Amino acid sequence: MTSGTHLALTLTLTGGTAADARAVVHTLEPVFGSADALPGDTDATDATDATVYTASFGDGAPAGGGETPPAASGLSASGLSTSVAVTLQGSPEAVRRADETLSAAFTVHEEGVAPGDQEQERELRLDP
Repeated sequence: MTSGTHLALTLTLTGGTAADARAVVHTLEPVFGSADALPGDTDATDATDATVYTASFGDGAPAGGGETPPAASGLSASGLSTSVAVTLQGSPEAVRRADETLSAAFTVHEEGVAPGDQEQERELRLDP
């Protein structure tokens, strides 16, 4: 794709801790740049409720052209304390790059895809 391709991405994480959510966000930073905000402990809910963390990445590609790094920032599956469900939303190119990056760092199971020309949604489960 051309260098003008938009790589805006939104992700939603459920089933893990704030540290798990931050590990996933940090894994994506070499491709998408810094997230608008990092998931934190302040958005955690009561232990009986499902906790949902969100992060968004803008259009800014990081140095290095936004290619998928070989080691996906050095994180491995041991960076997660439990399985987390991740929903990726963005352009088909952004979702593809995010999926490739996460697959290089974690054990990934595809849970579902909602294809589209302009925007795509993909559901993944990341296992420790």
